[in-house]
Amino acid sequence: MLRGPPRLLKVSVAPVAALAVALLSSLSRCSLLEPDDPAASALSPYFGTKTRYEDANPGLLPDPEAPRRDPELLEDACTPVQLVALIRHGTRYPTAKQIRKLRQLHGLLQARPSGDGRAGPAGGRDLGAALADWPLWYADWMDGQLVEKGRQDMRQLALRLASLFPALFSLENYGRLQLVTSSKHRCVDSGAAFLQGLWEHYHPGLPPPDVADMECGPPRINDKLMRFFDHCEKFLTEVEKNATALYHVEAFKTGPEMQNILKKVAATLQVPVNNLNADLIQVAFFTCSFDLAIKGVKSPWCDVFDIDDAKVLEYLNDLKQYWKRGYGYTINSRSSCTLFQDIFQHLDKAIEQKQRTLEVLLRSFLTSSHPDGSCR
Repeated sequence: MLRGPPRLLKVSVAPVAALAVALLSSLSRCSLLEPDDPAASALSPYFGTKTRYEDANPGLLPDPEAPRRDPELLEDACTPVQLVALIRHGTRYPTAKQIRKLRQLHGLLQARPSGDGRAGPAGGRDLGAALADWPLWYADWMDGQLVEKGRQDMRQLALRLASLFPALFSLENYGRLQLVTSSKHRCVDSGAAFLQGLWEHYHPGLPPPDVADMECGPPRINDKLMRFFDHCEKFLTEVEKNATALYHVEAFKTGPEMQNILKKVAATLQVPVNNLNADLIQVAFFTCSFDLAIKGVKSPWCDVFDIDDAKVLEYLNDLKQYWKRGYGYTINSRSSCTLFQDIFQHLDKAIEQKQRTLEVLLRSFLTSSHPDGSCR
């Protein structure tokens, strides 16, 4: 699931190449979709950062540890010198705030009069009743933590990258690897799982040790680099703590598109429309994605929405990210300059090392071929 603090992976490859930076960011993705689940698979493209990785990349389904090779990018003439990647954390639980909203919505369903519309058109139980009885298994302690599926996401990613770039991820370079992460627990845990995946690559069949005992060491926390937006005073003042910064988002929540969904959901669940709001509708939509991601099940929450609803809810989420993290305000991008400067400094250093090595090799060749310095 996608917006949260990143992680930085750094490896020096001796002496020429370096795996300089891999930023493992925040929120999560999800688990294997039931192949006969047309409703869930139809909604999946609209979950945004809550989309399961294998839904976004179906090539992971046959073999999630096998890299997908692009022959045009991996010609023999192309030698990787450095790998720079900004990578999101693995699948996570909902946040405590999302869980409280879901509990509020679940309470509305359970509070419906016992005889109110419990029979559906075909005599079966209605969707509201099914959701009232659907187990609410989320607890506040989960609060966005990485789930086991998220650890698997990161281990498999490490295995794919190590297979795709064997020269960079050689065993001799393993000790030079440095993973830098934000202090968010899901990011720290994702970084640890990534390192465990590399251990499996180097030592197949052997259980990985604690990351603190690995040669490369555990992920190093650096919030100033990875959560740069929390350290930019202008961003905090003009956007994060500005009550009017997201006024476009609030306007859309009360606009006709969202109001139509509110009325539709209220009728479907048979609850008063005045008891619903855009935030509750959005958390219901994401609960479909969380159940699918974490447990691999299609819950009744998926049946509340159709594709048209999903498009509107996807837009609402995108609109918030546009104004809070994207192009909406100039300071949003400028606040990331520290991170980008760090990335490009590592790229420049790798190029300089490569050029110096080539110059040394060339001088060595000329000296050994022509000791007197003359051409023959």
